[in-house]
Amino acid sequence: MIMQIEIVDINKIVPYINNPRKNTNIDKVASSIKEFGFQQPIVVDKNYTIIVGHSRFEAAKKLDLKEVPVQIADLTENQSKAYRIADNKVAQDNYWDFEKLQIELDSILENNYELINTGFDSDELDNLLNKNSKTDDNSKDSEINESDLKGSKQCPSCGYEFD
Repeated sequence: MIMQIEIVDINKIVPYINNPRKNTNIDKVASSIKEFGFQQPIVVDKNYTIIVGHSRFEAAKKLDLKEVPVQIADLTENQSKAYRIADNKVAQDNYWDFEKLQIELDSILENNYELINTGFDSDELDNLLNKNSKTDDNSKDSEINESDLKGSKQCPSCGYEFD
């Protein structure tokens, strides 16, 4: 099956009225779209009701975008409801590999790229970088850990924060 992406007028898209996920990270998603472009389409049903991508939709409106990419899913109503939940739940079950996260942040920083584009806020970055700047390599305090981050999980690409 080939995924077909269409560019549609944002006013054609309808948010799902019973979306069970609260969108509290619209500013971070908008920043991500502004920096990286629209890399993930909004998934809609044949009536253009959002299945997944409510945060991207709200961020696009905040950025005053007139058109957005969508993928029209060929799913039943029950499949759409289940996918809407699964998309958030499956991502929520992920966790950070802090050693690899630190390597990636170091590399980005060494190349003079703005770390704020990773989706971490200033306080989180300060915590991560302060841990990284310790000189004692044997110190456990120099490792990044879950308590350095707000919330339990956050997507560095779009800034989506999971409980």
